[in-house]
Amino acid sequence: MAAPDDLEQLVQPGQVLAGKYRIERILGKGGMGVVVAAHHLQLDEKVAIKFLLPAAVARADLLARFEREARAAVKIKSEHVARVIDVGVLESGSPFMVMEYLEGMDLSARIASDGRLSVVQTADWVLQACEAIVEAHALGIVHRDLKPANLFVTRGADGLESIKVLDFGISKSSAMSGSGASDMTQTQSMLGSPFYMSPEQMQSARTVDMRTDIWSLGCIIYQCVT
Repeated sequence: MAAPDDLEQLVQPGQVLAGKYRIERILGKGGMGVVVAAHHLQLDEKVAIKFLLPAAVARADLLARFEREARAAVKIKSEHVARVIDVGVLESGSPFMVMEYLEGMDLSARIASDGRLSVVQTADWVLQACEAIVEAHALGIVHRDLKPANLFVTRGADGLESIKVLDFGISKSSAMSGSGASDMTQTQSMLGSPFYMSPEQMQSARTVDMRTDIWSLGCIIYQCVT
């Protein structure tokens, strides 16, 4: 978790980032980064901005992971992936990513709030996630961290709830480099969330393919309906 001083220097309501994004409030924070709600001054549009904290900027692997997340999200055009609108670097050296602002809660929070979901609701939401993931797979991108916390339940202009897949930060891609797989994961590294990881991902995150995401979706379905 970042020290309070770090957050106060980076995130203050009313502060303007990159000359056009006025911070409104913190939406979430962790050991590596912060997500804030902001207002695009020129477009008069509410957005979400994700950026790394100073301690994370000093780590090359976390910088690479942040860049990988932005590139993956931009390539996938599905309506069920949170859109990336802009990227840049703050004066502090921290990279930032501007995304569409989503109203709602993640599926993990929804399950905690509502309890067991119906089979019909579960099937609808997981199929929406599948639309995003099948497009990612067609582009050679394997998410590797599908879990309820990375499926966001939001409400559209039509009033209907839908799913947005979040956080491609540890995705594996064979489409983002000129040759071979763009994956900096060491063979014995464990990346992902153990409760939702396939056995082969636990053994080697580097060598998994799209089938590991299918396993994770199965785990999500089981949790939703039970």
